[in-house]
Amino acid sequence: MIGRWVVGIAFFLHDSSRYRRLKKFFHNLLENPTYPYKKFFDYAMMVLIVISVYILVYHVKYEVKPDWLFFNNYVISVIFLLEYLLRFWVYSDNTKVIIEQYEHDLFLQRPFNVLAALRQIIVIKLKFVFSLSAIIDLLAIMPFFHEIRLLRIFILFRVFKLFRYAKSLQQFISILASKKFEFLTLAIFASVIITVSSVLIYVMEANNPESPIDTLFEAVYWSVVTIFSVGYGDFVPVTSEGRTVAMVIIVVGIAVISFATSIAVSAFTEKLDEIKEDKLIDDVSKFDQFYLICGYGPLAAQVARRFLKDGKQVIIIESDHHKVAEAQKEGFLALAYNPASLYSYNTIRINFETQVIAAILLEESDVLNVYTALTIREISKNVRMLSILLHHENRKKLLLAGINEVVYTQELVGLMSKEVSGRPVAFEVIHALRSENNGVFIEEIVLDALMAKQFFETTKLSMFHKRLIVLGVYKQLSQSFFFNPSNTLVVEEGDVAIVVGTRSLIDEFRIQMRRKKRV
Repeated sequence: MIGRWVVGIAFFLHDSSRYRRLKKFFHNLLENPTYPYKKFFDYAMMVLIVISVYILVYHVKYEVKPDWLFFNNYVISVIFLLEYLLRFWVYSDNTKVIIEQYEHDLFLQRPFNVLAALRQIIVIKLKFVFSLSAIIDLLAIMPFFHEIRLLRIFILFRVFKLFRYAKSLQQFISILASKKFEFLTLAIFASVIITVSSVLIYVMEANNPESPIDTLFEAVYWSVVTIFSVGYGDFVPVTSEGRTVAMVIIVVGIAVISFATSIAVSAFTEKLDEIKEDKLIDDVSKFDQFYLICGYGPLAAQVARRFLKDGKQVIIIESDHHKVAEAQKEGFLALAYNPASLYSYNTIRINFETQVIAAILLEESDVLNVYTALTIREISKNVRMLSILLHHENRKKLLLAGINEVVYTQELVGLMSKEVSGRPVAFEVIHALRSENNGVFIEEIVLDALMAKQFFETTKLSMFHKRLIVLGVYKQLSQSFFFNPSNTLVVEEGDVAIVVGTRSLIDEFRIQMRRKKRV
């Protein structure tokens, strides 16, 4: 009974557009750095943190008006509490966990295990609760219980919340975290040196009435101040043995500081390219509209110059780092990503529906252009795409894949002029992992009734599994293309399968599909 109620509520919330919109709004506001209103939220939270800490410091020696104390102890704390609860809510999708568990149990024909679903939800939520940022958020709420005066000191933890809202601080922490092993080694080394030097200086100085170092704590304090090259001078050894220890510790301290500095510098040097790339990605996300050129070469450079000359923004994506460097040297905005990878476009955060005027595929292989187009088309059904054609026999393959304009090299510049002048040139392409020069072909196979019936069954045979790539199936009746089709797709007579493989493997695939049904 309880399980039925839980599943019912989960499906209700999952199907509620208002609930989904509300959760998406708060997720974007709290977690999505590309959301336009997030920066205003972050600025507001940073102002509250500064006000809260200022009131704490001012209240040490001066009286604060009751209204400001109420604002600090209650209003700001309640705002931080609401933020914490909202982050707890949007951290994971509980309805999705319940529905997946329900469908899993339904598939196995067993009763819904509500405890398993709740256990999974608790485990996911605990990951958030025990994360460092969530712990800091929780400690920042503690001043809400202001009756316990000691807890007011937790206002200082609100300063650490600045790391959540300031991207530059997050970047600084991530850079240092990349060298955590080196810093851990340095910390262990420094701890050992501090321990040994503290004991030594205590043994040498503690029994001398003229020495200011009288306790072990004072010895530890002296060691820390000396090894990190501060040298306040409030505690100094007076014996020859103690001064000898001090000289050794001073030299070791210089080595520790130098080691720490070199680690930090190397971390920033290694991350410098990544920081520049993040800056480029941020710049791209701010562009209103631009042309996307996939692949870089002499022709791409010529096309990009033409667009820039006419006042159009151009973004170049190329997987070869050397070519990207050449493009950047020419003054183009180029990114080193694989144009045929979904990961690339998700990382760059390109919105094909609103930002991309047209995608222009200029890879050095028709197969690569085919794969790139398939990837882009999977993201957007409406973006315009154009592809260069290198081999005449591949024109039909490109058109079958959904490309609207396929042109030879000598035709491309003219087409670009038409595009710039406003003529609607639509674009669409596909993309490939292998080159035809390596003996790999992309082939269309028209399926008869028997071949259509045994199509997916044949792809599962060991000789074809992971060796023959099925790019997609073109449905003749609906005139639609299904990229990377699942075995639930109904394949019919007259449909066209697009496959990639060696010539002998493709021929054998045709033969196997026409054989009698295997027992």
